[in-house]
Amino acid sequence: MNYTRILGTGGYLPSKTISNKDMEKIVETTDEWILTRTGIRNRHIMEPHENATSMTAIAAQRAIDASGLDPKKIQLIIVATTTPDNLFPNTAVKLQKILGITQIEAPAFDISAACSGFIYALSIANQYIKNGTIDYALIVGVETLSRIVDWSDRSTCILFSDGAGAAVLGKSDAPGVYSTHLHSNGEYTDLLYLDGDLYDSKNTIPRYLRMKGNEVFKVAVNKLGQIVDETLVSNNITKKDIDWLIPHQANLRIITAMAKKLDISMDKVILTIEDQGNTSAASVPLALDIGIRDGRIKRGDLMLLEAFGAGFVWGSALIKY
Repeated sequence: MNYTRILGTGGYLPSKTISNKDMEKIVETTDEWILTRTGIRNRHIMEPHENATSMTAIAAQRAIDASGLDPKKIQLIIVATTTPDNLFPNTAVKLQKILGITQIEAPAFDISAACSGFIYALSIANQYIKNGTIDYALIVGVETLSRIVDWSDRSTCILFSDGAGAAVLGKSDAPGVYSTHLHSNGEYTDLLYLDGDLYDSKNTIPRYLRMKGNEVFKVAVNKLGQIVDETLVSNNITKKDIDWLIPHQANLRIITAMAKKLDISMDKVILTIEDQGNTSAASVPLALDIGIRDGRIKRGDLMLLEAFGAGFVWGSALIKY
């Protein structure tokens, strides 16, 4: 039987940051108000010369370098994003060109699953590897949320930021990705969405991210709690077996609630929200990359990845690193 293993990870964050003190000059808010309600101090914002493709390329190359894999062996590229530079061509094929592996003509495509996008991409790539179709895959989560945030709406502009995270996956004889679990419920589409007209060629109607935060919070805590239970039962393990929780970095209160449910110390939770904000599809791979690179996550550790996003869509992955 084929198994899937993480061979290498990489990430990229723009150098420009906006602190809570900076936000006080933009909207009516305070550093204390933001920090106590979200856990965020800083957020990374793209410079004009940066975009989803450029950030994806850097994160992907760092993951490839960490894996030691010849990029010409990559047989699948999936980019998870809700903010691509173009509707078409997709970001994945542009990445394929930048990496110089177009001659392989491997499948490359984008998926849109909001903040759960990276876990959705991981689940798809895992199936390709498990069934023997491919040996190696590159998956990336990237978002350019600063371009769709209404900077006069303090309920959203304080939360979201830009970045990219990537992972190279490869075939293994021993279990790596134990299971993935994906869910969605379209009944909640009016709670977190992008407004405006996609086909307004004259750009007369601004398109902004809109969110009903309190309602999103309630559903997120409930659904993530359920998927944690589902993951544990599916793998016949207990809470004590989990070495690391790697959550989507949306809100510190949600993350704390998940840690409490797992009876896991916050020291065993990879947190990036304070200095990165919510990077949507990029947040889980960025946290994973940081945990691996700073030496906290070691080979053999059991990790629970989980995320929840607009749609609503949510997912989890149980992985031995």
